[in-house]
Amino acid sequence: MDLKDIIFQQDNDPKHTAQLTKQWFENNNIKVLDWPSQSPDLNPTEHLWKEVKNRLQNLPSKISSKKDLWEKLQDVWNIEVEFCIKLINSMPMRIKDVIKAKGGYTRW
Repeated sequence: MDLKDIIFQQDNDPKHTAQLTKQWFENNNIKVLDWPSQSPDLNPTEHLWKEVKNRLQNLPSKISSKKDLWEKLQDVWNIEVEFCIKLINSMPMRIKDVIKAKGGYTRW
């Protein structure tokens, strides 16, 4: 793959859409994917983080410190390949649903 063919993807968080950020991408010749506002539905990483959060919340003991959080993250970050494949395979349906909702809320 040629680097000029790569398109950077991010959500519309204000720090990502600030003029300074846009200028940096432009100055560095990095193409950015147009992204509908209010649509984290298209980002499978959000669902991966949700899974990690759920696993942390379902642990038998509460998180007591930053060190404890780090240790527990190590324990729950064993995300199965099948889970990731499921997220990837859901992308065509996610895209279809977001287009149908014109960038608005979807079931995802």
